[in-house]
Amino acid sequence: MEKSALQQARAKYQPKLPKALQGAVKVKEGEPTQSVDNQKEIKELFPNTYGMPLVEFIQGEACEHEPMNVGVILSGGQAPGGHNVICGIFDALKKLNPENRLYGFILGPGGLVDHHYKELTADIIDNYRNTGGFDMIGSGRTKLEKEEQFEKGLEVIRELNIKAIVIIGGDDSNTNACVLAEYYAAKNYGVQVIGCPKTIDGDLKNDQIETSFGFDTATKTYSELIGNIERDCNSARKYWHFIKLMGRSASHIALECALQCQPNICIVSEEVEAKDQTLNDIVEQICCAVAKRAEDGNNFGVVLVPEGLIEFIPAIGRLIDELNDLLAAHGDEYKDLEPEAQREYILKHLSAENAATFETLPEDVAHQLSLDRDPHGNVQVSLIETEKLLSDMCVAKLAKWAKEGKYVGKFATLHHFFGYEGRCATPSNFDADYCYALGTSAAQLIANGKTGYMAIVQNTTAPRDEWKAGGVPITMMMNIERRNGENKPVIKKALVKLDGNPFKTFAAVRDKWARETCYVYPGPIQYWGPAEVCDTTTITLALEKTK
Repeated sequence: MEKSALQQARAKYQPKLPKALQGAVKVKEGEPTQSVDNQKEIKELFPNTYGMPLVEFIQGEACEHEPMNVGVILSGGQAPGGHNVICGIFDALKKLNPENRLYGFILGPGGLVDHHYKELTADIIDNYRNTGGFDMIGSGRTKLEKEEQFEKGLEVIRELNIKAIVIIGGDDSNTNACVLAEYYAAKNYGVQVIGCPKTIDGDLKNDQIETSFGFDTATKTYSELIGNIERDCNSARKYWHFIKLMGRSASHIALECALQCQPNICIVSEEVEAKDQTLNDIVEQICCAVAKRAEDGNNFGVVLVPEGLIEFIPAIGRLIDELNDLLAAHGDEYKDLEPEAQREYILKHLSAENAATFETLPEDVAHQLSLDRDPHGNVQVSLIETEKLLSDMCVAKLAKWAKEGKYVGKFATLHHFFGYEGRCATPSNFDADYCYALGTSAAQLIANGKTGYMAIVQNTTAPRDEWKAGGVPITMMMNIERRNGENKPVIKKALVKLDGNPFKTFAAVRDKWARETCYVYPGPIQYWGPAEVCDTTTITLALEKTK
């Protein structure tokens, strides 16, 4: 594999571990746990993995460990640092017993079901230390949810004498890990399943998980790009840039990038929902800022739009919920119809209120909402050009205001969508360290006989030595939600808290940003230099940890 000078230098970086993981480890168990909601239902669904205690690793005394083989899976979308999780697992396994072996299943959970794997040796591992991407073994979105998949996976697990599987993924992937752990435990198969919290969206976090890996690197990457656009915007002074940012459910990425870059407008989906705002309300907000800046002679600006915004507009959210149930129940008779016939079919089967909402949407947006769902039953919001929809509506409203004498200015727009640009970036020092510690924790959970746990690392705004590592039962994070027309156990997504420090900090200054040009240019991620430049966390995490 050809390596750039940066890759060669990064390969030599040794991630820093919490003190408790630097030598021999022992387990300190906490109190029994319960799920965040629907306790009775979750306990009935997961009788063998419910109520387990929280686990913290503390320094222990060296002891011998029997040889064991472990399998690892990368599941879902890429996030910077995934390779370091695998490196952490590998190094910890070899430290426990040099005879331990690690197998990577190719292209995600499907690799387990289809018996597609390779042994991860030191030569392979060393090629991927501190690198972005998931290309060591690839990723996939196959859902592990059927007994025949579990049994088919068991065949290769037995063939390779694998003791445990580590699933590195987001909330849906770790839900699948929990289901798999429960199934193998119920059957007494002796196969452990451990999860690791991955997603650049930042929506896999709670009282135990301070941040999901990849969020730090991705938001710093996007913020560099946004800062570059802001500087160009402030140089040319003739365009309004509408920038859509990845994050299908939560607005954590958009909010973090706003805190880093100070754009004129940042829409936060959770606020739109809480205030019961319409699409027109959002457009009105943007147009007011455009008009006020035009009064000052500033016919330029930057607007950040979260990818999942459309689902959070209450009227459209209600429409999507009904569409999900409709397509889940009648998808077979609907999918082969011509586009116009599909539209008529939907209008005929929707309630009057939702049919009225559907009819008011631009035709291309309405069509996108009625397309096939992703493997988890979600609308594929990345395909909906929300940034263009908003700017087109702004053009129409400003033209109307101009005729009424309410607006005098120029409004030229440019559009951007930042998503894939950040998913495979070379991980920041924070993510490199955090992921390596997560992988080390996963190996220790396996060595200590745990299953149905997610590896966690806490106290992450402190120096690395003071980080705390351990595990949380996945059932502790679960509740019941409606997915694909059915009630299912899932890990509760963490949305932006409107009473939390990150949002309140943003809300206190956004009116100033809307009128004035307050842009900040973060620049590229720094890997070498002072800790205050290279080892910083996200502003979101720092504010969340501020009491």
